[in-house]
Amino acid sequence: MSTPDKLDLSQVTTVLCDADGTLFPSEEPAFVASATVTQDFADRYGLRGDFSPEHLRLTTTGKNFRTTAGELLAAVGVRADPDELETWVRREKAEVSDYLGTALSPVVDVVSGLAEVSKHYRLAAVSSSALSRLAACFTASDLDQFIAPETRFSAEDSLPTPTSKPHPAVYEFALRAVGATPGQAIAIEDSVTGAQSAVAAGIVTIGIVEFVPADERDQRVHDLMAAGVATVVDSWTELTQLLTSRPETAAVP
Repeated sequence: MSTPDKLDLSQVTTVLCDADGTLFPSEEPAFVASATVTQDFADRYGLRGDFSPEHLRLTTTGKNFRTTAGELLAAVGVRADPDELETWVRREKAEVSDYLGTALSPVVDVVSGLAEVSKHYRLAAVSSSALSRLAACFTASDLDQFIAPETRFSAEDSLPTPTSKPHPAVYEFALRAVGATPGQAIAIEDSVTGAQSAVAAGIVTIGIVEFVPADERDQRVHDLMAAGVATVVDSWTELTQLLTSRPETAAVP
């Protein structure tokens, strides 16, 4: 897809932000905690493979543990008892949430950026992660003041049936909940699966790579553009400038 010269913001009322890797640098520490649970899960079901934090980050970013566990089992034709699977999901939620609550701290340009963007738009968070994990991350990152719990939407907890990105269900749910049409929203995503989810919901999407490791950024930019984002920005400073150049159109970097 080609990058437009201008981004039409004239009808946009709502910014839907992905959380992990977009609002806070939670991907790496989350996988440190999740890897322990994933390895125990693999041992329980006789699964073989690399379940290190870095491998999980590279292969499952944008997905929640429920989806990852299901894919691991499906790959070897194993079925888990649903109640036991729920036990693993609850354990992973709890351990990752506890870890992130101590590992994260406020990021200056995200805090200042949301403060400015919130003057122009309604804000909401749209994530594959559990609400308990989001709560820990938002508090540790000093972002509770900008996106309240009632405007955080989780593919794990908010939907009638948990459905992870890249399926568009969580974005479609968020749009209904805030009373916006796809044309009235902009999505902000760092992962390919997240971008695919937002784009499939019909939402113009901006990629952001501030928290993507430097040696992965060029490839991530390429992959995000291939997923259908309108443009990719390097930082919240750049994103804030783009979103607040109202009222009609914003120049795309």
